[in-house]
Amino acid sequence: MKLLLYLLLTVVFPVTCTGLDREAFSFTNYDLEARVEQSQQRLAVRGKVTLRNDSSAPQRNVSLQISSTLAWRSIQSAGKPLQFVSQPYTSDVDHTGAVSEAIVTLPQQVPARGTIQLDLGYEGTIPPDATRLTRIGVPEADARHSDWDQIGESYTAVRGMGYVLWYPVATESANLSEGSTVFEAVGRWQRREQSSEMHVNLCVENSEAQTVFMNDSAGDVKASHNASGDSCQQHDFAPLGPRAPLFVIGKYQFLNRQRADIYYRPENKSAAEDYALAAELAEPFVRDWFGATSRKVRVVELNDPEAAPFESGTLLLAPLSIAGDSRLAQMTAVHQLSHAAFASTRLWMGEGLAHFAQAAYREQQSGRQAALDFMGLHRSAVAQAEKSVAEEHQAASAAEQSLINTSLQEFYRSKAMYVWWMLRDMVGDPALRKSLAAYAPSEDKDPAYMQRLIESASKRDLEWFFDDWVYRDKGLPDFRVAAAVPRAILNGGYIVTVTVENLGNAGAEVPVRLFGDIGEVTKRLQVPAKGRASIRIEIPSSPERVQINDGSVPESDLTNNSLNVSLPAPQ
Repeated sequence: MKLLLYLLLTVVFPVTCTGLDREAFSFTNYDLEARVEQSQQRLAVRGKVTLRNDSSAPQRNVSLQISSTLAWRSIQSAGKPLQFVSQPYTSDVDHTGAVSEAIVTLPQQVPARGTIQLDLGYEGTIPPDATRLTRIGVPEADARHSDWDQIGESYTAVRGMGYVLWYPVATESANLSEGSTVFEAVGRWQRREQSSEMHVNLCVENSEAQTVFMNDSAGDVKASHNASGDSCQQHDFAPLGPRAPLFVIGKYQFLNRQRADIYYRPENKSAAEDYALAAELAEPFVRDWFGATSRKVRVVELNDPEAAPFESGTLLLAPLSIAGDSRLAQMTAVHQLSHAAFASTRLWMGEGLAHFAQAAYREQQSGRQAALDFMGLHRSAVAQAEKSVAEEHQAASAAEQSLINTSLQEFYRSKAMYVWWMLRDMVGDPALRKSLAAYAPSEDKDPAYMQRLIESASKRDLEWFFDDWVYRDKGLPDFRVAAAVPRAILNGGYIVTVTVENLGNAGAEVPVRLFGDIGEVTKRLQVPAKGRASIRIEIPSSPERVQINDGSVPESDLTNNSLNVSLPAPQ
């Protein structure tokens, strides 16, 4: 009998898995009770999930995935146990580099758009683990500063999907060694579940001396104690949106300021006060761009002073060492406050505008070139991501990796930052600010909503721009000066006709700078993809050089943006 069972598992089951659509179901609702036992590094979860079949075909099997250090104990439907096979499944959506996957046989087929509710139970430990990073060559110390999630006796910090699967998900395998597959898998999950709800009753054993924090919809720190002395908190994520539900437990002090709530370790009070001051200094700038807000930003100090920061909406998990650099602290605060002031479930808008705000703040501090230098730190990442997308995908990527759909951080953060900056250069500050003030998340029901707001405020047709940069991924422009023809004018000086060619697949409005022996003149020119455009620039001195693009437009190649002007021989 045991031999027969072994043959069934090793021969029949792999065939079943091969045809399994792991992303057929969406989790529309989580109703979980999670118990954290810090002394044992343990997590035990019981609860219900509601699954919806989003595929076009009926489904009889479903995949449920949790961290590989957790184990499935029970899966039921309507009070009856279901057959399931648990197996390790390699995937870097969890810090261990693998998940514990249950392949569940459902009591009957679930039709397309049909739902089923399952009762689940699982438990195990969540120790520190950076396997997914060390196995691709990241030094151990660096890996642990990045993957810092753990349940510990005196300190706990556990992120969700993409870091630690403490709640069940279902995705295809994704590996850091295979380009951007991990970010794409996390992005697909976020898009599928953004309208879903999660309700978590989080209980922590004997936590009276500790603060328990979770990034729910309210962002509140709430606690009540049951008969055993444990702290239990009800947290609601309704809807989930782009957040990855996380929890932090530690011995924190609390600093309550007008714009920021900061949870800090007792020895770091001065650093917490420094960050609160940075937020107060940055707030007027953010208010000018996005309007006043009653929402506070929240900072929770990480135990590791070298840990990589992590943000989720208005929440920042970070070592408070960032407060030691006032400029860095203010830039970080601008990012957080922008999220608090401008809410959107569209990543390219929420994240892109927060990064744009940082660049604009640098401009206010130190001028336009400082802002362009800040954005320039992102350019190579955007160019490399565009190159990788072009190599990995064919025509379908134009829609899949557009800003409205992308799961790549290089796109919805860095490229989107450039898009907002280019829009600002084209329509001006007043029109863009008016558009942002008019934005209502409840009215944002189609991708063109923001385009219409900006067009209305600026009285400009921007369809070509949004089509090339937002609705499709057409890559980056590649400008070169095709010609610069000077002509002397009677009252002195010259008129130079500059022809710019765009070798790329995305059009853009780009600054054209004409340098003379005394001063320079800048004009803007719209150059279509795979096309040419010309502009006449008058300069009062002898022209010497034409320079396209001051760094405000991301390009695939910056080496061909300049041309020396040859003056005609004297008659």
